[in-house]
Amino acid sequence: MGTTPDSGQLIAMLLNLLNAKNTIELGVFTGYSLLLTALTIPDDGKILAIDSNLESYELGLPVIRKAGVEHKINFKHSPALPVLEKFLEDDKNRGSFDFAFVDADKTNYGNYHERLMKLMKIGGLIVYDNTLWYGTLAMPEETVHELMRPERSYLHEFNKFLAADTRIQISQVSLGDGMTICRRLYHCICLILKQQFVGK
Repeated sequence: MGTTPDSGQLIAMLLNLLNAKNTIELGVFTGYSLLLTALTIPDDGKILAIDSNLESYELGLPVIRKAGVEHKINFKHSPALPVLEKFLEDDKNRGSFDFAFVDADKTNYGNYHERLMKLMKIGGLIVYDNTLWYGTLAMPEETVHELMRPERSYLHEFNKFLAADTRIQISQVSLGDGMTICRRLYHCICLILKQQFVGK
């Protein structure tokens, strides 16, 4: 369930290329990718880390403390949507984040996307993990185990949605279980104007 090392290397490079300081992580588990981010961003950088499983986070917390980066982490023991909604209530949070890594419940990826788009800076990145879902997205549905079909079906539709979302530039990377990297291109108001004056 943890982020693979090759995916982690790419995340670290993306953080460095962005000079990221203000990041979000949805789905922390035992904290491998969280630790990686905390080690990569500057000492005054901050990570909003959200997970509903406190026990898993506390399992990896001693390593985070030993690395001396706990002060960079604002951990919220909660489902992600209420926390994101709360942050969006404060206008200063909108467009203030450089980077987000999403490795939480897959069938909420679409809900997370709309909220993260409001929180990301223009040029900021959102990285979604597990978007190839153990390779099942390339398999005929009837060959996929029944337990994996609901997430497979949802991620198939989510990937199509991202490919058609004109607010972002995307890259599908076949590392680990698949990652989709989304770069925010412009404010939502620009999309509305484009639809009104160009799309007709």
